[in-house]
Amino acid sequence: MTLTSPPRTAARTVEAFLDAYRRQQVDEMVELCTDNADFSYVPIEIWGRQRVVRGDGKVATIGKTLWTGLINAFPDLTNTVHSVRANASGDVVVEVTIGGTQAGAWANMAARGGSFAEPHLFVFRVTDDGLIDSVTAYWNNASISRQLGHLEVD
Repeated sequence: MTLTSPPRTAARTVEAFLDAYRRQQVDEMVELCTDNADFSYVPIEIWGRQRVVRGDGKVATIGKTLWTGLINAFPDLTNTVHSVRANASGDVVVEVTIGGTQAGAWANMAARGGSFAEPHLFVFRVTDDGLIDSVTAYWNNASISRQLGHLEVD
């Protein structure tokens, strides 16, 4: 299937998604996505005793779980959109700074009351119906850990 979502429509969908994220409305974020939307937060890798969780899967499962966990750990989590670029194929690239103050444990990082602000690059794919079919994000996870005072040594 070839996507031909008009650039303005695709951009508006993504802007609505990021607005819902800013308002911490995870269900609204998910509703702006297709039922089977792909999800990839490339830097996410959480090591546990029995398993490793990676940020790849579907919006309705991994995405919703990660967003909810982030908001719980960073109750003032917010994002500032710097640029939105869309094309006629439904691809939307967004430069965002995400930040917040840690009030609860996140992944393997105990809460120390620290805060972070980190640039993120999001790549979305929006369908002809104006729904997000794919969310991919990139950022410097080591920088966030450093800002929160979490230094892990193997």
